[in-house]
Amino acid sequence: MKPARLSIGAITDEFSPADFTLSLDEMTSIGMTDVELRLVNGKNIIDLTNEEIDRAKAEVEARGMRILSIATPLLKCVLPDAPPVDERFQQDVFGSRHTMADQSRLATRAFEIAGRTGAKFIRVFSYWRTVDPPKCFDRIVSALRGLADQAAGQGAIIGLENEAACNIATGAETARVMQAIDHPNLGIVWDPANAMVAGEKPFPEGYGTLPVRRIVHVHAKDCFVNGHKPTWGPVGEMGVDWRGQIDALLRDGYRGGISLETHWPGPGGDKLEASRICGRNLMKLVETA
Repeated sequence: MKPARLSIGAITDEFSPADFTLSLDEMTSIGMTDVELRLVNGKNIIDLTNEEIDRAKAEVEARGMRILSIATPLLKCVLPDAPPVDERFQQDVFGSRHTMADQSRLATRAFEIAGRTGAKFIRVFSYWRTVDPPKCFDRIVSALRGLADQAAGQGAIIGLENEAACNIATGAETARVMQAIDHPNLGIVWDPANAMVAGEKPFPEGYGTLPVRRIVHVHAKDCFVNGHKPTWGPVGEMGVDWRGQIDALLRDGYRGGISLETHWPGPGGDKLEASRICGRNLMKLVETA
């Protein structure tokens, strides 16, 4: 097989939320090199002490891997004085539920952790999705511009993930934000499956709306969707055209990373096996592109 032109990794807790060492060992066995931190030994990354962060970094580096991204819960909260939250979408918080009042503190800590680990990207969101997302747009833009300005002073990149449960969920919605904020420290974490859950055909339609040069990272998971309700399964075997998506990324000059974000509970409820299967599938898709 040809060597991969994209670096491959995972959000570690998709292998094991409670055992960071096991996650890294499993990722290494598949051939992954990139680490994205969200839960480490059962704790959200934003809540770890400096000592815990340092231990996690040492474990990663001991395996010749790198911490690429901090998957924070920034802007994953209710936007005050906004339209009601859209109850159709599941709100995943991964052990870290916060309010608007917490966002400044969370941002400060996220930048500290990124600096301590050497992570290039800080993943953020766009507040829980309301029944009228356009009414929230200006306030989302203001918050993201502020984070990007902070990132500029710290050598970091803010990566906005399109998230079905948040106000910026689709490729088209993400593209509108990027048009409003032309900032070198704000980029896109493109998640095709999230766009599908939100009701968009992610490839080629959603992807086709995006300024590809601003995609800084990609998340890989796969599903079928019925009425905004996903059924998760093996990457490359469900509803997302991952073959077409990866080929298009390479064609369009993307040379960044793809992180596995399994979500699939797995055969017989074995999430670890699910991530093994999805990880191998993802590696094969990239290696054969």
